[in-house]
Amino acid sequence: MLHIKSFVFNPFSENTYIIYNNERRAFIVDPGNFSDAETQQLQNFIGENGLTVQNILLTHAHIDHVLGLQWAHDTYKVPVKLHEIEKEILDRNPMDANRFGFFFKPFSGELKFLKEKEMISLGEDQLEVFHVPGHSPGSVAYYSKESGLTLSGDVLFEGSIGRTDLYKGNHEQLIASVSEKLFTLPDDTKVYSGHGNPTTIGFEKQYNPFFR
Repeated sequence: MLHIKSFVFNPFSENTYIIYNNERRAFIVDPGNFSDAETQQLQNFIGENGLTVQNILLTHAHIDHVLGLQWAHDTYKVPVKLHEIEKEILDRNPMDANRFGFFFKPFSGELKFLKEKEMISLGEDQLEVFHVPGHSPGSVAYYSKESGLTLSGDVLFEGSIGRTDLYKGNHEQLIASVSEKLFTLPDDTKVYSGHGNPTTIGFEKQYNPFFR
């Protein structure tokens, strides 16, 4: 059984997640910790719960989702997993940071690339990878059938969808990603998004205005 702890970090109010199992093995998903206090909060939760970080997972690489990526990689000495075509977005972050008025070093560390339908193991638990482009070209969602949850990144929100006016965004592609992949999951699947509150697949199928 998987458990999720969420943190709302940085000026973009991004959701960073720790997903862990009963064996205390964990993934950090989208480390957006920006301030020293946020970093300490994340580190304290991992330490106080005796978690062993196995990997860092990215749903996508927009800057608000990777502000703590270098710290997480250097601290826990584990690879970063993302879709291969999302590396271009990761590499653009220093330029994007400059547009927001701050300095951001290029990420330096081990990357491992994910593919559609790949299964990622966390002990006896598994997450399935769905490639869901539209918000960014290499956006992925992580799905656990056994635990009835998916981490959707910025593809699907409570009552909304992700922006498609950013670099290489595509509205039609995003709508197709949600309709053809996420909406095939059971209605009671809990959706943990990159911003905002959790929701369910069934609620979004019925009430999300972008799919009515």
